[in-house]
Amino acid sequence: MYAVNPAVARAWTALFDWASRRAGIPLTVIPHPAPAPLEALWTRDDLGLAFMCGYPFATGRFPVQPVAAPVPASPLAAGRPFYATHLVIRAESAITTLQESFDRRLGWTVEHSQSGFNALRTHLFPHRRDGRPLYAASVGPLLTPRRVVDAVLAGVIDIGPLDSYWHDLLQAHEPETAARLRIVETTQSMPMPLLVASDGVDPGIVAPLRAALLRTSQDREARPLLAALTLSGFAEVKADTYQPLIAAARQADAAGYPQPG
Repeated sequence: MYAVNPAVARAWTALFDWASRRAGIPLTVIPHPAPAPLEALWTRDDLGLAFMCGYPFATGRFPVQPVAAPVPASPLAAGRPFYATHLVIRAESAITTLQESFDRRLGWTVEHSQSGFNALRTHLFPHRRDGRPLYAASVGPLLTPRRVVDAVLAGVIDIGPLDSYWHDLLQAHEPETAARLRIVETTQSMPMPLLVASDGVDPGIVAPLRAALLRTSQDREARPLLAALTLSGFAEVKADTYQPLIAAARQADAAGYPQPG
């Protein structure tokens, strides 16, 4: 989910290796790149640490248990495991406000995504125009933040949603790509995607992994790994903090706004 490029993927592998050693729990990193569906990953019975978006976690549809949530180092997070969605355009675009993007082409990622779908339609919801579409085209599923970026830069869409933490990583590891984008608006911040384990994994395995992650900011070896991943640490997960994501999605569904656009 947050393997922005090979360098970032290696940083995640290094962090998971550190957590494995500190916890005394052997982990094997298994690549699951797009377009492999995340739903297939979340139904595995052998997950120790896997990213899961907050919206599908809150639905309870997948047999997982929470481990910990990352805390971005950005001011937007304010020391909490929170993030938001940036609505991005090409840096040279004539668009200066969200309203100026209406009647153009909007992109979105996938329906189970909070940042790439539900946060987007929740943010656009107040701008509805008597049931008429806000955009001339609603392009999706684009599946990943990378494909949103590519679609914006290629002119396939005029504006698209970008996970704010993914954007943090892009700025840190691909500043030349980030410089080609401009943020028009940012949605309300919400709880971050979290790391989960399969529901059937023994709590005696999960607990040491959780404890290791919660200590990252105090560990001399882990701190450079956090810096590479633009994180300040990890936090405990309270499942009920994700329920507002469900409430917002249901409100949009009830109002007849099933898809951003």
